[in-house]
Amino acid sequence: MFAGSESGGAARRPPPASLGKVRIAVMKDREGSAPKGGTAEAARAACAPEEAPGGRLVEMRGIRKSFPGVQASDGVDLRLDRGEVLALLGENGAGKSTLMNILVGLYRADSGEILVRGERASIGSPRDASALGIGMVHQNFMLVDTMTVAENVVLGIRDLPFVPDMAAAKREILRLSECYNLKVDPDAYIWQLSVGEQQRVEILKLLYRKAEILVLDEPTAVLTPAESEELNAVVKRMKGEGKAAVFITHKMEEVMSFSDRVMVLRKGKVVAEKATSDTDPKDLARLMVGREILFRVEKGPFKPGAKVLELRGVSAIDERGLPALRGLDLEVRSGEILGIAGVAGNGQRELAEVVTGLRPVTAGSISINCVDTTGKSPLEIIKSGVAHIPQDRNQVGAVGDMSVASNLAMKGYRARPLSAGAILLPGKVRELAKRLIELFKIATPSPETRIKFLSGGNIQKAILAREIGACSSLLVAVYPSRGLDIGATESVRKELVAERDRGLAVLLVSEDIEELISVADTVAVLFEGRVMGLFPAAEADPEKIGALMAGMSERGEESTP
Repeated sequence: MFAGSESGGAARRPPPASLGKVRIAVMKDREGSAPKGGTAEAARAACAPEEAPGGRLVEMRGIRKSFPGVQASDGVDLRLDRGEVLALLGENGAGKSTLMNILVGLYRADSGEILVRGERASIGSPRDASALGIGMVHQNFMLVDTMTVAENVVLGIRDLPFVPDMAAAKREILRLSECYNLKVDPDAYIWQLSVGEQQRVEILKLLYRKAEILVLDEPTAVLTPAESEELNAVVKRMKGEGKAAVFITHKMEEVMSFSDRVMVLRKGKVVAEKATSDTDPKDLARLMVGREILFRVEKGPFKPGAKVLELRGVSAIDERGLPALRGLDLEVRSGEILGIAGVAGNGQRELAEVVTGLRPVTAGSISINCVDTTGKSPLEIIKSGVAHIPQDRNQVGAVGDMSVASNLAMKGYRARPLSAGAILLPGKVRELAKRLIELFKIATPSPETRIKFLSGGNIQKAILAREIGACSSLLVAVYPSRGLDIGATESVRKELVAERDRGLAVLLVSEDIEELISVADTVAVLFEGRVMGLFPAAEADPEKIGALMAGMSERGEESTP
C-alpha cells in the first residue's frame, strides 16, 4: 500500500459529475508546490538550468533486427544531440517503432551497437534504458486507471523504500508540474483525467526519473490543437535544458513545427536525413512513399439522398456506469459523410458501439434504413449492411493469433464464395486475401502470417480492407487513419469519399480536424456525450472546432453537464 494516499482504488472517492469535467486548477497555496517566491513564473524560472550543455547523447550504429519474413531494421545509423528534436518518419512497417523499441529496451537488436553519452550501452530492458535516462511516451498510455497520478509516477521505481514517502513524491510532482507547465493534481485518479492530462502524467513520469532522452510516439494523435501547442512549448523547454527527443509522427505540419532534424526510413533503411529548415512537407512525403502525395481530397458535389442512420434522444453509459451519451440526436443520409470531432473520451467510442450493436442504449432509439435497430445484436446489424472500423484495432478489430487471410474473411465466411454451407473453402479465402492485400497494399510476408506480427498501420489496413469490402449501407469508421503513414492516409480518405460517392452513408469519427474538414460533408462536435455544434464542413473553422472540442460553447462559454 502507498503511504500518504487514501486506501484503495477509484471507489475510494465519489465519482465526479463528469469525467471530462475534471479541470485541474493551477496549484497554489499548496505546500511544496513552488519555491518561495510565490508565482508559477518564479517556480519555472528557478527550474531553468544555468547553461544547457551540448554534445552527443545517443548514437545507434548499424542496427539490424528481423522478424519472420521481415527485415525491420537494416543497418540503421541514428544520432541524437543534446537540445535537439529528431522527427522519425516512414511508411507503416518502415521500422520506426522497431528502432525505438530497441532504444528503450523492449527489443534486442540482432546486431549493431548503441552509445549513450559516448559510452557503449547494453540495453536489455526498459529498466536498463531508464537507468540511462531514456524513456518513452507510448501512443497507448501505460497508466493504471484506478491509481492516482502520484502512484502512477512512482510505480515501478526500484530503489523506493518498502513504504514510499508519497508526500515527498507529491511535492516533487508539483514542482515539476510548475517547472514545465504540466498542470495536474497528484491526488487525482487517472480515470478522472482527460486524455491530454493523462499525457502530462506520462511526461511527468519520465521527468521524475530524470530522463534526458525522450521518445514520443504519435504524441499529438489524441490532443486538441491547443494541447498540441502546449506540448510543443514543453518540448522546447526541455530542449533548452539540454534534453533531447525523438518525435514519431505522421503529421507534416508538426514535423515542421516541433523538430530540428528529420530522418526518413523506408523498408528498414535510412533513405534521407535533413535539417527541418532545409525541407518541406511535400518533399518529406515524397521521400516517405516514393511518389507525390496530394494534400487534399478530390470529391464531387454533396448530393445527400435518403436517411440511412437516425438517432433520437440516445443515451448510454460507459464501463464505469457514468453517462457517455446524453440525449444524442444525429442523422446521416446516403451519399453523406458525417464527421464527428472531439477529444478521445467524450462519447465517440460509445456512439459507434450503440450504432453497431456493441453497447446497449439506456434511452432513445436508433434506426437504420427506417428499421428500428435499437437493442439488435451486432450480427443482425451486420446483416443490414453496416460495417465498422473500430477504435481499438488490436482488441476489437483483429484476432492477433489468426492469420491475415482469416482476419480478412471474418465478415464473409458464412456465405459463398468463402463457404459452401457449413464448410469453409480455404482456397477461396486465400484468393480473397491475396486480392485485398494487393488492393490495399498490406505489407505482410504472406496471407498465412499471424496478423499480430504486422505493424499497427498494416493491421489497420487489413481491417479497412475487410470492412469496406463488406459494406452495403452504412460505414462506421472510428479513427480510420490513426497510425497510418501519409500515403496510406491519402488512400483511406479517397476510399471513404469513394464509398460516399457510390451512395453509402459514412459516420466518420476523427480527432484530426484537417481530415474532417477535407473529407466530411457535415461536422458535428461531441463533448461529454453531447453535440456542441453541427455545421457544413465547407464552412468549418478549425479554431472554432478546437474550442468546441475543449468544451467551449459557440458563445465562448464553458459547457456544463
